[in-house]
Amino acid sequence: MKEKFEDLIHNDLHRYLKGIGMVDEILPECPDITDRWESIGSSYIPDGAREYKDYPVASLGWMMYLGMAVAKLWDDEWTIYSQIEDLYLYMRNKRGYDALDEYICEDVLMVRDKEYEILAQVVNECAARANYELMRQQIEPGTKEAFDAFVVCLRQLYLFGMAMQLRRMGYHMERV
Repeated sequence: MKEKFEDLIHNDLHRYLKGIGMVDEILPECPDITDRWESIGSSYIPDGAREYKDYPVASLGWMMYLGMAVAKLWDDEWTIYSQIEDLYLYMRNKRGYDALDEYICEDVLMVRDKEYEILAQVVNECAARANYELMRQQIEPGTKEAFDAFVVCLRQLYLFGMAMQLRRMGYHMERV
């Protein structure tokens, strides 16, 4: 079930983001960023799971912002940022969990005004889509299956955040 659900989320997000020109047909591979998923995800889950009940779209969307932020840090000064053991806590502690999106957009990605609004709309739509698919599964809340499905959504949002940001910075994946 887990792999099938992950494929469903992946395919839906890829189709949507490719359709609006935010990712390429071929998604990037960047082990430096993808290898950080596990530590970022495990650090994020206590906050994200707690917030999910009242703010599901924000709880999911914050992970997409984290994927974008790690891609930007990778491109800027990875020799410095790769030494930070817990990148999630590093970013969260700048302004707190509730303002994580603002911190990432303003201080990490350096986006303002219209670009900020566009990113917020795209992240909101992706998180809402993931949440919709999560709810469609009709998994009993509080179970291991529900937790696993939540983590699948977070992982895909992180990876697509990375892919979006890499494309925004000019990294395009093409068949050769």
